[in-house]
Amino acid sequence: MDFENLEAIIAFAIEKEKEAADFYTELSTQAAMSGIKQMLLEYAAEEKKHQNLLENITTAGDDGSLEEYEFKWIKDLKRSDYMTTLIYSEDMGYRDILALGMKREEAALKLYRTLLENAQDERYQKIFKMLCQEEAKHKLALETLYDDHMAEMGD
Repeated sequence: MDFENLEAIIAFAIEKEKEAADFYTELSTQAAMSGIKQMLLEYAAEEKKHQNLLENITTAGDDGSLEEYEFKWIKDLKRSDYMTTLIYSEDMGYRDILALGMKREEAALKLYRTLLENAQDERYQKIFKMLCQEEAKHKLALETLYDDHMAEMGD
């Protein structure tokens, strides 16, 4: 990824968050089970929060919103590492929706890790580190749901 400046990187990340929110929102409209629908709407809301954070930083500078953020290590179950990327279809079952979400969160995490590694500005490093943690939390939640579901299915 070649970007002219940090603002271009942030703009790219904002677009990725918009895409993710739209993706989860669209999936929620097609979900047959109310539990899946609610889960997808919650992920859409999280992605919108990330988008807003990035937009606020680019328009108003660091607004202090990260000052109280608690950084902690998030366990990686690595389930998505062993899965292929799926393409959404309306007849997709719960297991596949979880797998699709895991792969999307894995890709987002990789993106923010790359941006973190390449950021020179300490403020941007903190932003990307926070976004890495948020995506890692999403990935872990989806992987845990996946494991629970597979256990219920006897696998």
